[in-house]
Amino acid sequence: MGVAEMYVDRKPSMDLEDIRETMEKRFSMNEDFNSLEYFENMLNFVELNHVYSSALEEITTKLKILDDEFQVIHKHNPIHHMERRVKGTRSLLSKLERKNLPVTIESAKENILDIAGMRVICNYIEDIYVLEKLLLKQEDIKLLKRKDYIADPKGNGYRSLHIVVSVPVFLSESTEHTPVEIQIRTIGMDMWASLEHKMRYKNTKKDTEAYMAMLQECASEISNVENKMQDMHNDIKD
Repeated sequence: MGVAEMYVDRKPSMDLEDIRETMEKRFSMNEDFNSLEYFENMLNFVELNHVYSSALEEITTKLKILDDEFQVIHKHNPIHHMERRVKGTRSLLSKLERKNLPVTIESAKENILDIAGMRVICNYIEDIYVLEKLLLKQEDIKLLKRKDYIADPKGNGYRSLHIVVSVPVFLSESTEHTPVEIQIRTIGMDMWASLEHKMRYKNTKKDTEAYMAMLQECASEISNVENKMQDMHNDIKD
């Protein structure tokens, strides 16, 4: 049987603490800071959060339906689990500022494609491309961007399939075509990426450099093992 609950929601991206801290920071940096105007802008970001959370819900539902159908037809679940998050408000504001973009809802929607993000962890390499193909076949899904780091890994050994799709979110008075970034990878790829991320952000530069060769070696070994397991899985399935 399929897994009953396959997704994990990260911490909500907008709360009162976010608003308070960002307003205090702006006020301390600028004596002419208009707190009322900024507060109204933050409320707009609350609405933005709702739209992107809804887009994640749409994609999650589509993928769960596909996974359940695969279990019925092929006795196999391509999805091991899913994680999803909406980018935190402070993180989103900082990204707009780093890119020298206006700190507005319109600017965020036009320029930032990873406000809503999903990570889909698959059991086998072929599952990644099967899920991508089935998802993109759906009439209301539009592919905006694609980068295959499995066929062409990054220099450090990172492997994953990244796609950005647009999905319609039907609201009470409008329809919002909303981008969602989806990273699809195997369990092994995800384990490697988690370790690489921890090394990069929680160790000194010297320690990180010392581990780079080991990480690349691990990436190669994981790839070899996953290819062998894929072949075994195909033989058993056939």
